[in-house]
Amino acid sequence: MQGYLAGVSEGTRVLLILSVILFAGFIMTRLTNTLNLPKVSGYIMAGILIGPCGLNLIPVEIIGHMGFVSDLALAFIAFGVGKFFKKEVLLKTGSRIIIITLFEALLAGVLVTLFCVGVFKMEWNFALILGAIATATAPASTMMTINQYKAKGEFVNTLLQIVALDDVVCLLAFSIVAGIAGRTGNEELTMSTVLMPVVYNILALGLGFFCGYFLSRLLIPARSKDNRLILAIAMLLGISGICASLDISPLLSCMIFGASYINLTSDKKLYRQINNFTPPVMSIFFIMSGMNLDLSALTTVGTVGLAYFIVRIIGKYLGTYISCLITGTSREIRNYMGLALIPQAGVASGLAFLGQRLLPEEMG
Repeated sequence: MQGYLAGVSEGTRVLLILSVILFAGFIMTRLTNTLNLPKVSGYIMAGILIGPCGLNLIPVEIIGHMGFVSDLALAFIAFGVGKFFKKEVLLKTGSRIIIITLFEALLAGVLVTLFCVGVFKMEWNFALILGAIATATAPASTMMTINQYKAKGEFVNTLLQIVALDDVVCLLAFSIVAGIAGRTGNEELTMSTVLMPVVYNILALGLGFFCGYFLSRLLIPARSKDNRLILAIAMLLGISGICASLDISPLLSCMIFGASYINLTSDKKLYRQINNFTPPVMSIFFIMSGMNLDLSALTTVGTVGLAYFIVRIIGKYLGTYISCLITGTSREIRNYMGLALIPQAGVASGLAFLGQRLLPEEMG
């Protein structure tokens, strides 16, 4: 496959590769549907199969140039999550959601940090960075599974609000930890290096609100369905590009975009339109995640990686369970919400690369 691709033009290569990626995802999801597994699992398995660790059908350099798919998928996901932040819902569940999010995120981070220091005798800067990254939860697989099974109700509404706020806590925790780790790491961090990511994220929130307000004024009833979709996607692409240029995730900005639009218009049709547009993008995103997985690295991370994996899950589950008890949440949410917060990807991967630069070379 790669030999054939080498002899064609770049545009043709990209088209053929996208075709292979989508076909692989479709075929693998036939298997996962038979086993009653989420489509996300099939997409990731398809990525591993056709990627460098499998049949090696996709050139590594092409995989490296498709990082924009991650930002685009996160933008669509975050916009969709934003519709669950209605004023009336926030007034009803606001304090409860904040308490649960703080407990599940911070307990996971604290447990990972203490375990790394106490059991593996790691340096505090390394352990703190791992702990801060452990607070993050990936919304993509959660949203994909919810959409697949058309799940609705109190559990779903609570979950989506927690997942959205979770990354806010993660980004703030990492910014604080970066300042501490930087003093003992490979290079000294300046105050601006620590504070600028926080400032950029605050500005991104303002951009998201502005886009929501602007779109609510643009999408008059006379506007055609096609133009509604075009304008919304144009703004999501613009937000993603601006955030990428500042080295921050588009997640928060696009979430505020979606939240401000729903509160200003109560228009649910636009979200359904975007939902119908995104399946190929989400498919490519998860298949790319599988292709980027380096199976050989699993032999080198050893017990530390396994411990991080297990301790983080324990922290997420315990934090959710305890906070649900405190806030008087229903037994069903208390027992199962922690399991829904296990996935971790996009934001955590970006912070891992940033953490690498904060630590000495070998440790990074």
